[in-house]
Amino acid sequence: MLQGKVAIVTGGTRGIGYATVETFLKNGATVALFGSRQETVDKALAKLKTENADWPVVGLCPDLTDYAAVEAAINQVRTQFGRVDILVNNAGISAREPLYQYDPEAFKNIMSLNVDAVFNGCRAVAPIMKEQGEGVILNTSSMVSLYGQTAGVGYPASKFAVNGLTKSLARELGRDGIRVNAVAPGVTRTDMVAALPEDMLKRVVAPIPLGRVGEPQEVANVFLFLASDLASYVTGAVISVDGATMV
Repeated sequence: MLQGKVAIVTGGTRGIGYATVETFLKNGATVALFGSRQETVDKALAKLKTENADWPVVGLCPDLTDYAAVEAAINQVRTQFGRVDILVNNAGISAREPLYQYDPEAFKNIMSLNVDAVFNGCRAVAPIMKEQGEGVILNTSSMVSLYGQTAGVGYPASKFAVNGLTKSLARELGRDGIRVNAVAPGVTRTDMVAALPEDMLKRVVAPIPLGRVGEPQEVANVFLFLASDLASYVTGAVISVDGATMV
């Protein structure tokens, strides 16, 4: 589905990001995964190479909150592979602190990585895609961007902002052949969820009509669809992948 495409996936070393990298590779893409540290990047690359030593995948670890670093990394990918067709802005952090204990610096940090970094990626890659005459930008949102959450206001605030970036850039960049969409996962079996005690996991699953948490692969499948030509007329969408979670 992505044969001949060049993709960048931020936060690509684990969880949903890793599953997306793996899925894109299986579907013919060349992938550059971005991680926060060289150690985690190297570990992810080694794991991918054990699956298929011939997969065309590289790893970088730019500071996503530094525009110059993001621009340099994206340009490095274009120089190496000749183009950039897909950018998945997946990296992000979460928080659950009540407002009364919320450190203002923590709020700044979560907005920096969850919003500024997404803007930086979009700003750096858009001129490349415009020059090519086409491109796809995909952002990771969250179900809390639609409903909010009971504590940790920085996280839903940041994801509301991601939705705003997505919808606005879809309208702005569409004339240049660039589609912009977001995926809003619900509770997904990441390392954090997998480590929950059984009784807590039951409480988490209770409001999900499908009766289970989602798998990273199920979110990656939606990224695959949106990145592919099957979604050629889909832009400005925020697609929920949450099992119809009832809030």
